[in-house]
Amino acid sequence: MKFDFVVLGATGLQGKIVSKDLLEKGYTVLLCGRNKQRLDYILKSYKKARFHYFDAAHVTEMTKMITKSKADVVVNCVEGDWNLHILKACLRSNVNSLDLGASDGTMTKDQFKLDKALKAKGLIHITGCGSVPGIGNIMLRYAAEKFDTLHKIDVGYAWNSNIKQFVVPFSMPSIIEEFTDPATNIEQGKIVKSIPLDSLDTYNDAFVGKQKMFYVRHPEPYTFYHYYKDKGLQKVHFLAEFPPHSFDKINTLIELGFGSYEEINVNGVKIIPNDVTNEILKNIKPPQGYAEKEDLFVKIEGKAGSKKKTILMQCKVPTLKGWEDAGCNIDTGLPASIIAQMVKKGVITEKGSFAPEGVVPPEPFFEELRKREMVVYENGKRIN
Repeated sequence: MKFDFVVLGATGLQGKIVSKDLLEKGYTVLLCGRNKQRLDYILKSYKKARFHYFDAAHVTEMTKMITKSKADVVVNCVEGDWNLHILKACLRSNVNSLDLGASDGTMTKDQFKLDKALKAKGLIHITGCGSVPGIGNIMLRYAAEKFDTLHKIDVGYAWNSNIKQFVVPFSMPSIIEEFTDPATNIEQGKIVKSIPLDSLDTYNDAFVGKQKMFYVRHPEPYTFYHYYKDKGLQKVHFLAEFPPHSFDKINTLIELGFGSYEEINVNGVKIIPNDVTNEILKNIKPPQGYAEKEDLFVKIEGKAGSKKKTILMQCKVPTLKGWEDAGCNIDTGLPASIIAQMVKKGVITEKGSFAPEGVVPPEPFFEELRKREMVVYENGKRIN
């Protein structure tokens, strides 16, 4: 059977969102992961879905599986540490691919180095196709055309829930990295690292409410500067904003050592606390009636001609009917599905290695977001 798409990491939250959206559009999708049971309801509901066991560490088997699928696009929803590894497998398999982004610009830089190899094979890879990175990058591409010079960009996310009960917001390993790994911002054209919680502040977001705000490590400072340094860009900051009820629980887990990657011995069994925490928290279900909303933002400062100019781009995201178990995480999985479809349909035709701001056309992308009730604003005015 030939597949339109292969989704790697389909058993995770984002993989499920991507897979379901692609199947809803009538595509054939090969769902790849390590726990088929987590996908039983999808496999029973959609005749065009199939499952294949997948482990990112087994590169030879992964390459064979991707090649045999004859897919047009691979959507990688695995943890970002595997992105370069999986991109190389897709390159060997002669298939287009995209991922949800790495934790900072280091791996992104290595992915960009494969640009010539991808072009030689007539392939495209796009890294960071979720919310931020993803929607934020494309909002920047839209707004940057209205500036002659750029100076500073603040990008990030803020979210909240109607019931103040802890529910895992997104990938727990990624969250722990954001709280603990050095933040990487651009200052005067150079990377500056800092301890995330040293920048902790309180902020009241007009859309989602009171937030704990701090700098975190993300790939956008690297990719924004990569694409817009020639416009004079000097500063890029990435800001994560968590509601206090969620921030406090996560910070407590980390302080107590549950986010540690240092191996410990428990009754003769060696375990990594972070792995155990991640597996336990996967079993937490949202309470009945639970809903989230999120504000993805990019604030751009620069000049148009000789006049100073500021544009605030926002994408406001609700909890969608039929996707309640995903909360506002739809804004990560659904954009990846949209971009994958744009590649397959030929809306995106350039070949090589890109971040979204380098290759994804904003208007048709925003149109697809609107169909999924994600509304984009420019300085408070809806544009999609």
